Formats: sequence, C-alpha cells, structure tokens
Amino acid sequence: MELEPKLTLRDKKKEATAFALAEAAFELALEHGMEGFIVDDVVQKAGYSRRTFANYFSCKEEAVAEYFIGNVSKEDKNMLFKDMPSDATPLDALYNLLRLQFTSEFLHKLRQFVLLANQYPSLEPYILSVFRRLQIAAQETLEQFSHGRYADGYTHLLAGAVYGAFVPILDGRLNVLLPGESQEEDSGAMSFDQYLNSMFAYLHNGF
Repeated sequence: MELEPKLTLRDKKKEATAFALAEAAFELALEHGMEGFIVDDVVQKAGYSRRTFANYFSCKEEAVAEYFIGNVSKEDKNMLFKDMPSDATPLDALYNLLRLQFTSEFLHKLRQFVLLANQYPSLEPYILSVFRRLQIAAQETLEQFSHGRYADGYTHLLAGAVYGAFVPILDGRLNVLLPGESQEEDSGAMSFDQYLNSMFAYLHNGF
C-alpha cells in the first residue's frame, strides 16, 4: 500500500537543503542558546547562502522548529505500511508510525527543544506549531491509510489524543523515562515503552 507519491530529484534536493539549514540552526541553539547566534552563523555552518535561507525560513526560530517536522520521510511511510495486513486499523497504523517517528534520538532532541523554549520566549510559539504539524501529518497519513472506512473526524480525534499525550512527557509534567535514561531508586518513573503501550491499551479497550 503506497500512501505517498515518490519524490522527484528536485523535491529530495529541496528537502535536503531545508533539513541541513534546520539541523545547523538547532545545533547552534544547543551550543550557544538562541541569543548566541544569528542567521549568518546558520548559513555558514550549513554551507548555503543567506538568500537560500530566506527561501525556506523567515527567522532562525522557524528554522530550529523545522528540524522536527520532517523526521519521517514519505519513503519511510510507504515502507512502514507496505506489509501491514489488510485488516489493520488506523490505531495499528498510528502505533507503527510513532515507533518509526519517535526514535530515542528524536525524543531526546525534542525534549531539548522544549527546554530551550522554556529559556527563550522567542521559541515558545513554535512548540505548539511543531506538535500541531506533527499531528496533522499523522492525521493525513491515517486518512490515506483508512480510505474513508471510518467516520469523519475519527482520524482527527485519534491523532489528537495520541500526540497530545506526548506533551506532558516532554515538558516534564509526567515522570516518564525516555529510551536510554536510567531510573533512579524510588523515582516511580515508567519507561517510555510502558507509557506508549499503556496509552494504546486505553485507546484499544477504552478508559
């Protein structure tokens, strides 16, 4: 089952350019803080011109946030769903998508982004933007996967519930260990896998 058309060479080049600029901006933000670098530093680090940067982003904050948007490529999605059984549900598809998207590295960097936004108010508006765009991308993928087999609004509710459940993990309101983190004695923290499986058990069976 192919959910996305294949990218042209031009599309791939544009994606690679945007990602290189976004990655450079995010790395500079981690190294120097948002006030410690300018757009010229981003383009120098990424190896592009300031004009190229302006073709993709309006400011350095937008570039930092963009790092998290294109984490799963169209080819990845096609590979993910290719071998799924014909009776697979949107919930099954979403579980697999999250497993592909929220890798250990991605989760740790996303938490770093949230911490940066807590320090620098200029980044705060982009937190909701990142989660909103991740949620919309997942919802659109589920729409293509379900082929209208479910009621209008079902995929919106499903994607909204799941992606909303990740916010308190990343801002520290829930005591959940990200992959690779070790549990301190008597911390009461649950692992990320436990949290993910518990969340999907509720969605499968009801609350």
